[in-house]
Amino acid sequence: MSLAAAGFAAAGVAGVGTAVTALVAPGRVRPAVAGVGTAVTGAAAVVAGAAALGGESFSVALAEVLPLAGVSFGLDALGGLFVAVTGAVAVLAGVYAVSYTRSHGLGGRVVSAALPSFVVAMLLVAAAASVSTLLVCWELMALTSLLLVVAEHRHRPEVARAGLWYAVMTHLGFLAVLAGLLVFVAHAADDSFAALREAGRGLPPAVAGVVFVAALVGFGSKAGIVPLHAWLPRAHPEAPSHVSALMSAAMVNLGVYGIVRVGLDLLGSGARWWWLVVLGVGACSAVYGILQAAMSTDLKRLLGQSTTENMGLVLVGVGAAGLFESSGQRVLAGLALGAALLHTINHAAFKTLLFLAAGSVLRGSGTRDLDQLGGLRVGMPVTTWAFGLGALAASALPPGTAFVSEWLLLQALIHGLPTSPATLPSTAVAIAMPVAVAAVALTAGLSVATFVKAFGVGFLARPRSPGAERARESPPGMLAGMALAGLACVVLALAPGSVLPAVASAGTVALGAGGVGVSGAVTLRLAGVTGALSPLVLTLVLAGAAAVALGAVRAVAAGRGARREARLWDCGGGPMSARMEYTATSFAEPLQRVFDDVVAPETDVDVDHHEESRYLVRAVQFRRRVPDRIERRLYGPVLAAVAVWGRVGRRLATGSVHRYLGYGFYTVCAALVVLAVLR
Repeated sequence: MSLAAAGFAAAGVAGVGTAVTALVAPGRVRPAVAGVGTAVTGAAAVVAGAAALGGESFSVALAEVLPLAGVSFGLDALGGLFVAVTGAVAVLAGVYAVSYTRSHGLGGRVVSAALPSFVVAMLLVAAAASVSTLLVCWELMALTSLLLVVAEHRHRPEVARAGLWYAVMTHLGFLAVLAGLLVFVAHAADDSFAALREAGRGLPPAVAGVVFVAALVGFGSKAGIVPLHAWLPRAHPEAPSHVSALMSAAMVNLGVYGIVRVGLDLLGSGARWWWLVVLGVGACSAVYGILQAAMSTDLKRLLGQSTTENMGLVLVGVGAAGLFESSGQRVLAGLALGAALLHTINHAAFKTLLFLAAGSVLRGSGTRDLDQLGGLRVGMPVTTWAFGLGALAASALPPGTAFVSEWLLLQALIHGLPTSPATLPSTAVAIAMPVAVAAVALTAGLSVATFVKAFGVGFLARPRSPGAERARESPPGMLAGMALAGLACVVLALAPGSVLPAVASAGTVALGAGGVGVSGAVTLRLAGVTGALSPLVLTLVLAGAAAVALGAVRAVAAGRGARREARLWDCGGGPMSARMEYTATSFAEPLQRVFDDVVAPETDVDVDHHEESRYLVRAVQFRRRVPDRIERRLYGPVLAAVAVWGRVGRRLATGSVHRYLGYGFYTVCAALVVLAVLR
């Protein structure tokens, strides 16, 4: 048995064993059992994924498990990358969950058993080697994650509403995946990936287009891309924080995995318009997601909307890779896909850290509203450092973790710009590439503003509520989970070359020979195009420049004599209070004005007058909210139509058995007439 097979089997046994043990364990030890078992499951998955990325593989078929098709599993380098990332996130979430679930009263049997089951389901999705296996594991992943999302439905009504949205959206996405893959299987010898790969090259263009579009809709809904993102900013905030980390840093990646597996691997890159669609959807998701995050005042909702942004950036890379591949530019295709896969890894690291830190904030202060937070650096210094590191990692600035992968993505897009009419593949490509570059650049700038707002207002300002003022640091278990996630962010920021061989192995499976067009341990060098970057040297230069500037300031101050402490001039207004400082809403107001036509804010002013006179104002209440405009325009009419259909349905259900028998009789007669006409 290979190391990949042994590690994957150990992960499955550990996860299932933990779930069973959590169902029967006493309540006082159940959080420890679920958390430690989840971490062990993740560690075994990391071993299996690393072995697969190193060249090992395995396949196993169990014909007796499912009727007709059975189940089939196999692990190659592409699946191994997502298995390793999922396992790493599971380790961090499991360590964190031991203390978090105990402090939040989430030690119920079902919730404790669902946590390792969710991790195992995600691992099985990445290792599925047939359509039937993928669909069953996909549904298992959806159901276990739904149980975790609604874990606190008894305490807050918003949780049940978020669970309903998540259940509906995830099952609609499942139907799209089911329809597309069934059409694919109908043109293959069987439903195995090997048979689909062989049949994919000979599919008629119309059939291949239907399969790809259905897969993009189904898998894209799981990745949270616009306009299928409505569930994400609802489910992520309401789920427990370690579950939010698993969903945002691991589960959404499997949507990207499905698009890459079907579009690039099984269908063989296909038509150019496929990838123009992916590129456009990714760019729109990135810009719209970060705009919504910039306007948000809910800390966890902000992070959820940031996930839409980052998955959009990943799809920009995937779309560019498919576009370059269809145009014969294999070097740029490898570079774009490498940037997308590297950003997937980077996003998993910093989004895990940010969600774990947000959970610590919620536990310490009792709120996740940035307008009510502030001053957390005093009572929660470790959490402040953790969130600050995560905010830097998420911002596309050196030495942040996301900086390297977004730099690689920009390099691929810029080198793909047509330089002459002879190198112009089509007018659409000539328009799409500059727009994609602009979208990535705009997203980078907005992400900096978003996380400056979240960190500055939430942690560095004065406390705006009693909960923020009384906030205290989290237990050691939660801090350990954040510390490990922070260490991963630092390693990926300073030494991204450590994971480039893994990215190259996965990219080779999707695109064939040629790698990902970037190599180097300390200095990243682009193959076939001009470009090089050394994150470690850049970080040392920035640190040296900061040290020199600080030293110069101190030297000048020392030359002026002894230091004196004096009260700052306050214009006679006295010391500043929390009400005089920026809130999250006021910080985002200039951005809101710039993008007013896009975000379409709603303003409501209520003026309360004294009864004695309409000229004397008792109170003025000002409310402004930024709704999801796409959700309102797209889902509002659909929900209204469903409500009308439900009212009509209630009229049909009168309780009369005779009427129900009549419905059946007329339906059978109509079916017979249709069959007679078609024959």
